[in-house]
Amino acid sequence: MDEGHGLAAATVFDALGADYERAFGRSAAHHASLRRLLDDLAPRGRVLDIGSGTGRPTAQVLTEAGHEVHGVDVSPVMVELAVRNVPGASFACADILRLSLEEGSFDAVCAYFSLLQMSRAEQSRLLRKAARLLVPGGHLVVATVPLDAEDVDVVFMGQTVRATSFGPEEFTGMVTEAGFTVLWEQSTLFTPEYEAAPAEPQLFLHCRRT
Repeated sequence: MDEGHGLAAATVFDALGADYERAFGRSAAHHASLRRLLDDLAPRGRVLDIGSGTGRPTAQVLTEAGHEVHGVDVSPVMVELAVRNVPGASFACADILRLSLEEGSFDAVCAYFSLLQMSRAEQSRLLRKAARLLVPGGHLVVATVPLDAEDVDVVFMGQTVRATSFGPEEFTGMVTEAGFTVLWEQSTLFTPEYEAAPAEPQLFLHCRRT
């Protein structure tokens, strides 16, 4: 992501810290998505968790199931929490778009709500990078807030963030253009466990590298 967006995202999630996990960590749709991924993965799979946050629930669930998880997040506070919460995984504080990783080295890539502080061009770049990082037939799980919004100011858990997203059809089209076949999708409404938080639409896609 560009330097401005990256610094802004890191600042916001440094401030939120563990409050983010308390607000979103018990999402039934997120946990159902993880169970579906576990059904698809062969034993001891290598998984890249983009925007790994506090490590919970994604890295923790996958690690406890016997998979090797590498998490990446731009927030130093989030990475510090994740290292403590999920000692069986590895975590790096980095911009995923600038991070050098071996192509074809992961069986699955997860990106739960981690594209929203990227520009539309960066989101497309990230999905194409995810395709290159996966083994042939590897799995992508991606979740977003499917609204047509570009570089708008949003108050999120008391923090002002710049958010960019797509409507559901446009987002799904971008995923397929990046080299994926969408196998399953779920649309839901989720209300974070945070004071006065509104319900937000969420879209989960489970895909396979074409």
